[in-house]
Amino acid sequence: MAYTLVVGTMQWSSWSLRPFLALSAIGVPFETVVIRLRVRPPEPVTTKDEILNHSPAGKVPVLKIAENGTVLTVWDSLAICETLAERHPTAKLWPDDAELRAMARSLASEMHSGFPDLRDQLPMEFARKLPLPELREDTKNQMARILAAWSEALARHKGDFLCGGFSIADCMYAPVVSRFDTYGVAVPPAVRAYMDRIIALPTMQAWREAAQTEMTAGIA
Repeated sequence: MAYTLVVGTMQWSSWSLRPFLALSAIGVPFETVVIRLRVRPPEPVTTKDEILNHSPAGKVPVLKIAENGTVLTVWDSLAICETLAERHPTAKLWPDDAELRAMARSLASEMHSGFPDLRDQLPMEFARKLPLPELREDTKNQMARILAAWSEALARHKGDFLCGGFSIADCMYAPVVSRFDTYGVAVPPAVRAYMDRIIALPTMQAWREAAQTEMTAGIA
């Protein structure tokens, strides 16, 4: 069995970061293929075609699983995380406890389908520090919802992460942690401590180093 994760530019691709964290958490080796996003003229604009070579959806991330002479292709961040949780149950990407598991799934799904104004106004700039822009009311409301959800989960469950141990819920919100850190968003002390724990993860640090390398090379 061999895993290959196809991701976008690591400075920007929040959706790619999520399964990267999940794959790292299961503790198996994998290859990472980076497709450069936001290519501008006069450079050839081949990004879409490159991604279509890996996935019919034409979007990153994509997970390729080579096993027994065949290759299974899985696309979409949450679908990839779910697939990894099924294939590696001992990694406990979902909590064992049914109530915690339901909470983790609810949090992950809310992130997957929501918060469009936050995504728009605070794009992921993983290795940069930027001033907080003037926020729309919808953006403020979405940020408040995230902070309330984090605060409730952290107060309710024992452990360092949203649902006790590290889970897919944390994978899904890691790019938001990055955004809040990049733009210096004021957060409660318990949330700041949670953010610091996420940022300190070796996988997050490895992603940051790759993003910094992209910036140095002038491709992000």
